[in-house]
Amino acid sequence: MVLLNKRGEMAIAAVQREVSAAAEMVFEAEITGFDSTGRGVARRNGKAVFVGNALPGERVRCRMTRADRRFDEAEAVEILRPSSFRQTPPCPHYEECGGCSMQHIRFEAQVALKQRVVEEQFARIGGLRPQQMLAPVYGAAWHYRERGRLGAETDGRGRLKIGFRAKKSNRIAAVQSCKVLPSHLSDALPLLQTALQPLADVLRGIAFAVGGRRTALCLLTDKRPSEKQRGVLRNLSQELGGDWLISWQYGVGEEMLYEGQDGLSYRLADFDIEMPFCVGDFTQANAAVNNIMVRRAVDMLDPAHGDKIADLFCGLGNFTLPLAQSGAQVVGVEGSPALVRRAAGNARLNGFGGNVSFEVANLFKTGGRQSRIWQNADKLLIDPPRAGAYEIVKSLGLSRQPDRIVYVSCNPATFARDAAVLVDKGYKFKLLGLVNLFPQTEHVESVGCFER
Repeated sequence: MVLLNKRGEMAIAAVQREVSAAAEMVFEAEITGFDSTGRGVARRNGKAVFVGNALPGERVRCRMTRADRRFDEAEAVEILRPSSFRQTPPCPHYEECGGCSMQHIRFEAQVALKQRVVEEQFARIGGLRPQQMLAPVYGAAWHYRERGRLGAETDGRGRLKIGFRAKKSNRIAAVQSCKVLPSHLSDALPLLQTALQPLADVLRGIAFAVGGRRTALCLLTDKRPSEKQRGVLRNLSQELGGDWLISWQYGVGEEMLYEGQDGLSYRLADFDIEMPFCVGDFTQANAAVNNIMVRRAVDMLDPAHGDKIADLFCGLGNFTLPLAQSGAQVVGVEGSPALVRRAAGNARLNGFGGNVSFEVANLFKTGGRQSRIWQNADKLLIDPPRAGAYEIVKSLGLSRQPDRIVYVSCNPATFARDAAVLVDKGYKFKLLGLVNLFPQTEHVESVGCFER
């Protein structure tokens, strides 16, 4: 007979708890929902469980990855009953690379699931439903991403790795091809990996942009490249050919190492507008779907000659210039002086006269003169970053408000929050439509229309 003291009993109890916890680490779950990050949702022990690599309607065996008082997180390790939405990811890097999150879902199902997420966010956060839900807008499933940033780092042997961040990691997943990049940029990845090896000690990323015939690569470095390293870049530029622009950036400086006769631009074909831009400017990554989205937003706002319109977070004038074609008086407001200068230049290039202007303002702080810009407008377009436009919608007075507001959002949660404020101020939530700018990922844009 073995007698245990108190410490021994506590040790055995701790082991038993660990064994019990380990037994609960793997469990089966019925997936009933889909969240805004692309995970399946199940219920277990009265809590929501967010399950990676799981789809609504599936039964999966999953492994717990995080336990929280309010919810748990898990990863599906075996699909016991697959959804008809599921497919084999076509990219060989999908399991490791974090650039995509929905390749295991058929394309048409991706669009349907994203629309479901948007509708659920509005119902849950804002308690809202639009009077009309529009058909979703989407384009090609692959080779659409014309702007972004690739990361760069070295492995344990000092070899350069270029790619997107790995799933659930800050490390870089080196890729030899990418199905969402334009084909010519995907084909160039192996060359970039080898040609830029001499810069491995300073290279931290590559900003890329495709516009018209040109492709720009801006190498983001820790310090100024040496003369020898600059020679490497010149050789790379020659090897890639004349339609590529190569630059490097250290801090806030930028130096072009090669520049052809013309630079980057995208075209808003529906409006016959050409939009020059630089590799560091914010532009939509999916130019084809952006063109459709701009048409939808302009049609919603329905500008007319003589209307006073404010376009907030206007950037390069992506919506401002198409709105001004109606003869309306349009002012674009943006926080970046560089973008405002570029937008004004785009207006001149496209022959716009005195009915369009641009102003620099911090749109996250309201009050004074800048608030009067949108409070005195007949119509308002808002295209904010993920944080939304809460201060702006709160600032709209009861006595003087725009008659119509079109809101373009990249975050359905903050859009739903802001929409609830507009409805509280007396606006009717007329229209809502999904825009699938980022196929193969959970990211989604949506466009809504509000009227007094």
